[in-house]
Amino acid sequence: MTTLTIQQVSQQTGLSEPTLRYYEDVALIGPIARDASSRHRRYSEGDLDALQALACLRAMGVGIEDMRTYQSNRALGRAAAGEQRDLLLRHATRIHDEIRTLRVHLDYLELKAALWDARDRGDASEEAAAHLRVEEILPALSAVLR
Repeated sequence: MTTLTIQQVSQQTGLSEPTLRYYEDVALIGPIARDASSRHRRYSEGDLDALQALACLRAMGVGIEDMRTYQSNRALGRAAAGEQRDLLLRHATRIHDEIRTLRVHLDYLELKAALWDARDRGDASEEAAAHLRVEEILPALSAVLR
């Protein structure tokens, strides 16, 4: 059986060595096997697979408790498929909301930049038009800032 060192797993998952140790400490993974002589961690391919899933969840802003639920459901397979789907869709909804918020922020910044560009060029007509577009987006901006 091929085993991997903590450095190799860190490189392959993008998770830092302290994070890998932490995930083992909080029982998200493991317990991880140890080398008989050195007592260094030796990760299996199954450990790597689980950690790659956790790395993806972490990158998407999923918290430790939901990661724990995800891992438990993963072990249950089909019996927990519905709960797994719901957990992932809940986070998908959160990300959709974040994207909508970021879209409003981006629109505001681009509109303000257009306003200042028109001002820089001395184009009063375009500046006035840009100002109106900024005014139109302010209610959406106010809504996402709450």
